[in-house]
Amino acid sequence: MTELRYETDAAKLAVAIEEARAGLAEGGIPIGAALFTREGELLGRGHNRRVQQDDPSVHGETDAFRNAGRQTSYRDTVMVTTLSPCWYCSGLVRQFGIGRVIVGDDRNFLGGQDWLAENGVEVTVVNDPELIALMGGWIEAHPHLWNEDIGEE
Repeated sequence: MTELRYETDAAKLAVAIEEARAGLAEGGIPIGAALFTREGELLGRGHNRRVQQDDPSVHGETDAFRNAGRQTSYRDTVMVTTLSPCWYCSGLVRQFGIGRVIVGDDRNFLGGQDWLAENGVEVTVVNDPELIALMGGWIEAHPHLWNEDIGEE
């Protein structure tokens, strides 16, 4: 059996978008993420489940990271996220030495991606119009929950 490889950034981002839509369908915050090898093998995927699990630590990136299971090294992995990683998730990237981050949208929220880049992480920003509209509309409809999510409440 051949393993499925996601060779382009767009293909990797599509996995994270599926996760964001799953979170939205569950009544949560539409942020999705996935962790891949540099070669495009999917290690884990997840989405923000703060609302669904009543757990403030379950962000999209942490969910994908946990679902990837233990790796001996993260240097050659790629974290793909639909929204710029917050400081918490940026810390996860630095703590475990994830080598590359692909960001789907940094217009609605700008987290620690510049800090990551300054510290040797390769950061690619896509600013996908579909994601910008999805997240922007959700933030407008749920300002209290959004402010809670980003620590502004």
